[in-house]
Amino acid sequence: MERGRRSCGVVVCRRRFRWGMVGGAFVLSAFFFLFIFLPLPFCHAQDSALITVGAARWREYLPKLQGKNVGLVCNQTSIVPTPSDSTPDTHLVDFLLSRGVCLKTIFTPEHGFRGTADAGEQVSHSELANRKIRVFSLYGKNKRMIEDDLRGIDIVLFDLQDVGVRCYTYISTLHYVMQSCAGARKELIILDRPNPNGHYVDGPVLDPSYQSFVGMHPVPWVHGMTVGEYARMINGEEWLDGHARCQLTVVPCQGYTHSTPYVLPVAPSPNLKTQNAIYLYPSLALFEGTSTSVGRGTDTPFELVGSTRGRRADFAFTPMPHPGAKRPKYMRRKCYGLDLRTWRDSSWQAAGRFRLSFLLYLYRVTGKRRDFFSNFFDRLAGSPQLRLDIELGKSEGEIRAGWQPALDAFKAIRAKYLLYPDFSNPTECEEVQASAIEDNPEDNRYAN
Repeated sequence: MERGRRSCGVVVCRRRFRWGMVGGAFVLSAFFFLFIFLPLPFCHAQDSALITVGAARWREYLPKLQGKNVGLVCNQTSIVPTPSDSTPDTHLVDFLLSRGVCLKTIFTPEHGFRGTADAGEQVSHSELANRKIRVFSLYGKNKRMIEDDLRGIDIVLFDLQDVGVRCYTYISTLHYVMQSCAGARKELIILDRPNPNGHYVDGPVLDPSYQSFVGMHPVPWVHGMTVGEYARMINGEEWLDGHARCQLTVVPCQGYTHSTPYVLPVAPSPNLKTQNAIYLYPSLALFEGTSTSVGRGTDTPFELVGSTRGRRADFAFTPMPHPGAKRPKYMRRKCYGLDLRTWRDSSWQAAGRFRLSFLLYLYRVTGKRRDFFSNFFDRLAGSPQLRLDIELGKSEGEIRAGWQPALDAFKAIRAKYLLYPDFSNPTECEEVQASAIEDNPEDNRYAN
């Protein structure tokens, strides 16, 4: 690994890994503490090299920022890539300041500015060292920007890497940022990034009565949209309180389609350390609502799954305190289950679904106990239906058949807001990648 310079108190690295080096990356993971980002050992690098993320298309958004006081929603993933292997990538904060942008406030999602806080951990407000820039947390008790937070700010920039699963809270933070900007009449500019799980749409659609911060909208478990597309859908479907609309501009990626594999240059959260974990996340995140561990507290979270009760399984692991998992489930207790570290789905594009079979298998192996599901499971799944179907012994095919009508309805909605050629129709949307896309609240283009 070639290590770059320190930037905003953290290290920005160049990534040139092969799958054979994954084991070495796991050994090194113990050393990635507060001030170091996690580089990811990923495949498909050639495809990703052809993609230009929104942050790198600065000619599209810098003119809008000149002479303005800017608020920035960002974290460790907000990197401006450089075209040269010999030049370190730059964090967006450093890039904006180097271009003379007046950056007043930084807002951060779950896991904080450096992406090192545990899942659910409270992150306090702070100040960026040596920059005199306020850093406000949008997680915990203060998920929304309040009026004082936006006082003196003219425009808000949003740049977070999502992973395409409904429970991943960055899109919930997006919702509240849009709500605050709409209420304060501030323009929001989204610097779009590819969705590493954007090549399919699958899973149960959320029942609005189960809305929470791990599921705010009536979308499937895997929604198949980028953050920019998702924001356009929030606006167009009038999901903000009071049917408000945010003045929204999306700076789209170039060279991306929903069939393009994308190498994440930086871990999006402390427990998604590899491409394999990110591909597995849609299949394993539902286990967070069960009595099963997803490997938090090991070197390979979201690549292992198991329970203290699954003693008929062939594989075992023991969670221990780790950075990003200070008190993991079943700490210092042996868990039995599945080792997915070498799991490779060669048909990842064509599959078009997450692996419900993992959940069904662990439910059987742990003895189909009534306490397998926690109260959190229904919130994650978006309704009680999936839990009830599993408890009734339905097959995967029967369960999936129940999802299909709502999935078909969502796909029709989703199609209206896509900015990139879809996995099902690669000839669409090509013209939108040329320039920024603006959604004006007074524009009736989305009116029914």
